[in-house]
Amino acid sequence: MEERGQLEASIDRLLNEEKQMRLAENVAGTRKAATEILKLCFEAKDWKLLNEQVLNLSKKRGQLKQAVQSMVQQGMQYIDQTPDIETRIELIKTLNIVSAGKIYVEIERARLTKKLAKIKEDQGLIAEAADLMQEVAVETFGAMAKTEKIAFILEQVRLCLDRQDFVRAQILSRKINPRVFNADTTKDKKKPKEGENFVEEAPADIPTLLELKRIYYELMIRYYSHNNEYLEICRSYKAIYDIPSVKENPEQWIPVLRKICWFLVLAPHDPMQSSLLNATFEDKNLSEIPNFKMLLKQIVTMEVIQWTTLWNKYRGEFEKEESMIGGSLGDKAGEDLKLRIIEHNIIVVSKYYSRITLKRLAELLCLTIEEAEKHLSEMVVSKALIAKIDRPSGIICFQIVKDSNEILNSWATNLEKLLDLVEKSCHQIHKETMVHKVAQRA
Repeated sequence: MEERGQLEASIDRLLNEEKQMRLAENVAGTRKAATEILKLCFEAKDWKLLNEQVLNLSKKRGQLKQAVQSMVQQGMQYIDQTPDIETRIELIKTLNIVSAGKIYVEIERARLTKKLAKIKEDQGLIAEAADLMQEVAVETFGAMAKTEKIAFILEQVRLCLDRQDFVRAQILSRKINPRVFNADTTKDKKKPKEGENFVEEAPADIPTLLELKRIYYELMIRYYSHNNEYLEICRSYKAIYDIPSVKENPEQWIPVLRKICWFLVLAPHDPMQSSLLNATFEDKNLSEIPNFKMLLKQIVTMEVIQWTTLWNKYRGEFEKEESMIGGSLGDKAGEDLKLRIIEHNIIVVSKYYSRITLKRLAELLCLTIEEAEKHLSEMVVSKALIAKIDRPSGIICFQIVKDSNEILNSWATNLEKLLDLVEKSCHQIHKETMVHKVAQRA
């Protein structure tokens, strides 16, 4: 009781001192008095009184911004020293109430929210943690360090993915421009000019920009895996593969390059997929995994691939790929792989044949006539191929039917080229004749 009385007497004395300093607009004095009050409560381990004093001091008439900021910052230092989880949550909530709606403590509020969300997540309340994190829009905080902003948004995305909220995860991920990860971090930071916003240094526990790049693309792989967007998954792995720390370590880049190869093969045929396929095939590191180099070579080469032969050869490799960030490849990927090989074979046939019977196409694809027709029709609908099927006669035509204007234009172009060649040839003959005549006279 005696100690309690001494504590209250000390706090009363400091409150009077704080009032005098505040009314005199003495920033340093007010700040010192407020922080001393909190320090006394903390040393006495009276957490209830600490919360009361934080709220009481923040509500004082004409309270200085700097004093509120110092109180919140000091209160944050005591969070990790609380005796139990309930006391910790109560202190965080108190500091959140004080910092709510105050732009000068917005960064502290964001950090407090992150701590509270972490506690909720540890308790298994992922939905609550995600809702808490989404309340804070860090992209509008001018004074927060870029890496801390990105780390906060990535935490928001992760919690949305954990609660299976894929729509919100996509919206949040769009707040990060992937080009920000390519910024040169070695350049010296310019000192802010007068009138410019001061940007705080990021805390020590915030990852570097390249580490954040990896986290970002790992989260995007989780998101794209939900809808089996194989090309986007491949591009995300390619971005991870291009990180210098990954490229320098074979233990890291070999598994990533394997995944790039698989997802390239699984991706539907389009110009972007074709470009990535050729770029990956020319990668020198691919020679370290010859099986995958052979796989890509088969896809790049315009030749019909026998599905059974390919599956028997690569089935073991396919089933090994289970340590995926977004889960194992699974049966769905196996079906899609077969579909991509069929599509590849149809494209190969269309390059070599202008007309072919449906029966012969089915033989080349090792499918029934109905299956071959179904796959061909799907490719025509998705505009991956131009073809027409004459069903009564069972003939497929891969040629584009040209109208009369196009045929006339092509004829006119060909005639023009022919006349140009004739004119050049005449000129060369005339030139040779003149040179011969000059030589004879000499």
